Amino acid sequence: MAVQRINPPTLAAPVMDLYSHVAVSSPGARLVAIAGQVALDEAGALVGAGDHGLQAEQAFRNFRLALEAAGATPADLVKYTIHVVGSSPALIEPVFGAGRRVFGDDWPLVPSTWLGVAALGLPEWLIEIDGLAAVPGA
Repeated sequence: MAVQRINPPTLAAPVMDLYSHVAVSSPGARLVAIAGQVALDEAGALVGAGDHGLQAEQAFRNFRLALEAAGATPADLVKYTIHVVGSSPALIEPVFGAGRRVFGDDWPLVPSTWLGVAALGLPEWLIEIDGLAAVPGA
């Protein structure tokens, strides 16, 4: 594994156990950047119009596919950011529940940021997820 996750006792426990405070990649790891993934299927059609949970599930699925295309796994994640249009506490469970469905036991408890945003690239997009991974060197 290229990433060590740390939750220092000098910081409050991660909220709802959804992340870790710190991730450190091992020496020689290859940095992989994943562009913002939205709820478009393979053909480019929007999945889950108007539904944050359905869009989050497709965005997490796309995020995982992008990781795999780079030879990375969820264990290699260093950080990810979720951009949420119309952010509210009521959306935490639908969005993270979608992530848990996509990743299952591989759910990446790495540093993450939830950003409430006014809009994304297109008005029908409600969720966008980007991130960084550190893949062990050859």
